[in-house]
This record gives sequence, structure tokens and C-alpha cells, in this order.
Amino acid sequence: MRRNLLFTAAATSTAVVGSILGSGLAAAAPAVPLASGDTAPYIVVLADGADARSVAAAQADRLGLDVGHVYTSALEGYSATMTPAAATALRALPTVQSVQKDTKVSATAQTTPTGVNRADADLSPTARINGVDERVDVDVAVIDTGADLDHPDLNIYRAGAKNCSTLALSPEDGHGHGTHVSGTIGALDNGTGVVGVAPGARIWPVKVLSDLGTGLNSDVICGIDYVAAHANEIEVANMSLGGAGSDDGNCGRTDDDAMHEAICAATDAGVTFVVAAGNDSADAAESTPAAYDEVITVSALADFNGLPGGGAPSTCRADEDDTFASFSNYGTDVDLIAPGVCINSTWLNGGYNTISGTSMASPHVAGGAALYAATHPTATPDQIKAALQAAGTTDWSNADDPDGIKEKLLNVSTF
Repeated sequence: MRRNLLFTAAATSTAVVGSILGSGLAAAAPAVPLASGDTAPYIVVLADGADARSVAAAQADRLGLDVGHVYTSALEGYSATMTPAAATALRALPTVQSVQKDTKVSATAQTTPTGVNRADADLSPTARINGVDERVDVDVAVIDTGADLDHPDLNIYRAGAKNCSTLALSPEDGHGHGTHVSGTIGALDNGTGVVGVAPGARIWPVKVLSDLGTGLNSDVICGIDYVAAHANEIEVANMSLGGAGSDDGNCGRTDDDAMHEAICAATDAGVTFVVAAGNDSADAAESTPAAYDEVITVSALADFNGLPGGGAPSTCRADEDDTFASFSNYGTDVDLIAPGVCINSTWLNGGYNTISGTSMASPHVAGGAALYAATHPTATPDQIKAALQAAGTTDWSNADDPDGIKEKLLNVSTF
């Protein structure tokens, strides 16, 4: 059986001080007494034809400037620390085009994705989202297309990476999906890029899908088997994938469903499995692993601003804010709902991307499960599911929900 992904695709710095050319000051004139007083960094741009190195040196000597950079290619000029009086004197010289105060720049600030905000992860005392890289001590397996093993915004546990895809040679992600899922779970709270629900969680990339986003049932079982073998280290596993099937049994009687049997063994060993409901606008009972009772099945909410109440304009797709996503599967097998529309997260080559799907909703819940597991190390998968459901809210509109069941919306503020 082929298994398809459950998703829809979607510094510079400035220094100071410089050089100089014909200073515009009479050679025999005494040095201008402008070097005393408070100083500040400035950038001096010289007139066309000026020789930046000689001018910077001359002006520094005559005006008491502390020269830093000298610019000779993109423009002729220099940076320097000087008093305001010296800056005023420079502006009057014919060799000077402009003098401007130097200002600070920094790397692009970290953003909190809408889904992380809507789940109130920024209020979680365990997540501690404050721009400081304090990592949640928890291990999460991402059973997917692998991960960008060198992404600077992810805490990838390279020794735990595993390739189960018969169409791949390594756990490296050549698709993007697994990397995106990983970021929603645990992107670092390091002041850049994005942040995950459980910042800095150790990600075990388990590749079961090819770089085309497909794989075999046997590949997926290989991934589950690997997670079960490391159940003493891995607390949570996310599976943002699925295929046609149904839950015709339960643990102990799985009716020859090998994947179900494997998940039963892994959950019995203590691993909490979180899975995507599917993107077929159909009953999740028609898709596995979503239909299995032993997992936490997650449907998708359309949320465009990270806030309850609705009314926010749509961004990357035309769903209505604060409602059941138009593509999401539904039904009694769904345990929780989480944001899954226009989710910004990590991507290939150290980048970021915005995509949609129940594949994007599931890792929000996996991150929530990771937060709970980090502070409740003896909790069973059933207890973690119950805790997530108990903490969830109903503060969303299910007017467009096909089954009319208002699942609890993920909220991790108390985790």
C-alpha cells in the first residue's frame, strides 16, 4: 500500500570610522579643536573623485576622528567616531557629500508562528518562550520525509536519525515536509527564525517517505519499529502521513493490520503517537493511522492571526478565520483540533516556508505532548492524551465542521 503525505503545499552589520582625501583644510592651519566632548559613531560619504584612504587619514588628523572602516568600492567614504561638532565641521567641507549617524542593525527577529501563539505556548512555563535558547528536555521522533539535519533553528539528534525509506539513502530531507513538521514541534527559541511549541526538543528524524513524499506501508512500520526500539529515550512520535484503511480491531486483535500492531507495541512501550487526521474532507475513520484509537488524531483549524474570535483576513489560502479547515478530515476518531492553515516553519537549506494541512496541525499537538511529557516523565500515552484534551478549549467556531463535533482546541498554557 502506498502512503501519501497529508499536506497541501503551499544582515548586514555596520561598523565605524574611515579614511580621507583632500581634507579641504588648509595644510598649514592648526588642528581644529573638535575632538573633546561626547563622541558617537558616524558614516562619512565623500564627494565623487575623492580618494577615501587619503582623505580619511587627513580629516582624522585635523579633526581628531577615530577612523574605523574605509570604503573604496561601493562608495568612497569611511566610518568614524567623532564629536557632534566634528560632524558639523565635516558637513561644511566640499570633499564631503554627507555625514550620518551610525545605527545598529541585527539579524531578522524571531517570529512566533500563528499556531504556536494560538496554542498559548508562549504562556507555557515549560516552553519558556522569551528569545533565550533554553531547550525543553524531551525527545520527539518525526516519522516523515526526514529532516534538514543541519538546520540552524532545529535541535536535530543526528545520532538518532534513521532512514527507513527504500527510495532514499539517508535521513536527509529532500522534500521539506519533515523539516517543516520538526520546526512546529521544536524550533529553537534563539531569537531568529521561528519558534516551536516545545522549543529545542531533540528531534529524531525517522525517514519513511521518499523525497517525493510517498512510501510503502513496510517503510512506515520500519519507522515505528525503530521508535519502539528506542522507547526508553523517545517520549513522543509524530506521524503526519496516512493512507486508506480503517480500524477494524484494537490492540490484541488488529485483524492482520501490521501497522496497527506496531503502534500498539510502541504505545505499550510508552511512546505517545500523534497523527494527522487527513486532508480529504472525509471521515478520518477511512484513513490509517488516523483511525486507530491508540493515537492522538488531529484535525486542522484555519487561524490567520493566532487569536480567537475570527474576522482576520485570510493569508495563503481562502479559508475563514477561526473555523474548521476546508480540507480537514473529521469524525469521532478525531481527538483534538489545532492550527493547520498557513503555518510558517522551518524548511530545507536552513530556510522557512508557509504551508497548510493536517500535517501542520499534528505537530502542534506533538509539541504539546512533549511539553507535558517533559514535566510528567511517568505519564502514559493515555494520560498524556487525557491531559491534552482536558486542557483544550472550545473557543473556536465549528459552523463549517462537517460532523458538528466541537473537538477541544489545543492549549498548552498550563503545561
